[in-house]
Amino acid sequence: MNKTVKIYDTTLRDGTQGEGVSFSSLDKIRIAEKLDEFGVDYIEGGWPGSNPKDVEFFQEAAKRPWKNARIAAFGSTRRHGVKVEEDPQIQMLLDAKTPVVTYFGKSWLLQVTEVLRTTPEENCGMIRDTARYLKDNNKEVIYDAEHFFDGYKDSPEYALQTLEAARDGGAEILVLCDTNGGTMPHEVAEITTIVREKLGIPVGIHTHDDCGLGVANALASIQAGSVQVQGTINGYGERTGNCNLTSVIPNLQLKMNTPVIPDLTQLTFISNFIDDVANCAHNRRAPYVGITCFSHKGGMHVNAVQKIARSYEHIEPEAVGNKQHILVSELSGQSNILLKAEELGFQLEKGSDEVKAVLSRVKELEKEGYEFEAAEASLELLIRRELNLYQAPFKLEEYYCSYRRDGVRNYEICSATVKLIVDGEEVYTVAEGDGPVDALDAALRRGLEPKFPRLADMSLNDYKVRIIDGHEGTAAKTRVLIESTDGSNNWGTVGVSHNIIQASWRALVDSIDYFLLKQ
Repeated sequence: MNKTVKIYDTTLRDGTQGEGVSFSSLDKIRIAEKLDEFGVDYIEGGWPGSNPKDVEFFQEAAKRPWKNARIAAFGSTRRHGVKVEEDPQIQMLLDAKTPVVTYFGKSWLLQVTEVLRTTPEENCGMIRDTARYLKDNNKEVIYDAEHFFDGYKDSPEYALQTLEAARDGGAEILVLCDTNGGTMPHEVAEITTIVREKLGIPVGIHTHDDCGLGVANALASIQAGSVQVQGTINGYGERTGNCNLTSVIPNLQLKMNTPVIPDLTQLTFISNFIDDVANCAHNRRAPYVGITCFSHKGGMHVNAVQKIARSYEHIEPEAVGNKQHILVSELSGQSNILLKAEELGFQLEKGSDEVKAVLSRVKELEKEGYEFEAAEASLELLIRRELNLYQAPFKLEEYYCSYRRDGVRNYEICSATVKLIVDGEEVYTVAEGDGPVDALDAALRRGLEPKFPRLADMSLNDYKVRIIDGHEGTAAKTRVLIESTDGSNNWGTVGVSHNIIQASWRALVDSIDYFLLKQ
């Protein structure tokens, strides 16, 4: 690819500074391998010596061949009053054995005098000496100018002097950092242009999202001539996060005709993969990669999309590895039902009694408090029931839940008793669990697994409760959403009742019904 802008990923370093984000050294290697396959240009692995995980990562990374990316170690300038060759932190950067070293220095006089407690002249010396030493040791040197935009607005002359120090020391690219995330796009563009004109060296951009402008600021800087953009997958990072590469990359490639990644269809996979490794919930509304960003709910919208998708979709979902979703709700028209039924494998005719029956039932249930956007398994079962294409694998006769406390072990125990009819035979089981839903699940499985042994492959993944009409207090209805998995596929089900146990039971039974149906 003829790249004019290069992607620098710092998910493994800056991203891990975000609340709730942590990776093991093995996690970091797995993520780096995926990013390398995806085609990013630089992968910042961490700060050598800051923790054992980063040491292990760099030791392992040094053994591996990398197809597309160059691995970067990250650190700071030498300490003030210490010779660069005697600074142990600088030596750790060399010991990481990476082809690239990215280091940061202070651009803002406030940081120099109040945080580093040194002189402006010494700070420039620290920046210059570090670049020169790293360059003399055959490293590609990238300089991150921390707080550059705040520093420039405070003292343009001094902020530019710090960049000159890095350039004169041998840094190959100067990355302008909006560390506090408070700069506006027009300011970023203007200041980037000035730096390029005055310094005569390639410039990069590193933004944070404190004003919700991390992506916009990065794109503004690139339009002004930056040739490298730093960010993280899914926008992980300190406070509100970093510039989100899953938005920057497709915006550059699809909207600004700036190729940066060979195969953009892997974007959604990369986003989901890193969320899964980080054990973070996917952002359903994330641009390009979120599950809802090509979802259509309103009847008029669905009718239009059915005729021509781009009437309500700014790109083809497949271009970024995503897909279109047709939602069904009380806002639905027949087009929603037809498209959803087709998606599930049913061929229905517009205006048919079947379509009207399904639509009527959906609206009736949503009036009661059901929602099917995150419960497509329940929706499929609903359609099958209305089309008389559903045969229940079992029938509930009764269930009973109880609670007791083990005084000896100081342990709370829930028990569930379930009576079922399976293949014409009465089955009666009892099981214990951590709560009523866990106990019901265990009792139900105990009764069904002799007949359906593959139930052992299925487990509950997530359980959510929402109170509907909370102003009614204890009389309010409860909506329960359950997500289940068989290890490779996930599906959602929903149940609603004034009784939280009954709502949970309905969602639980739908989940098992759906799993057995798919067998």
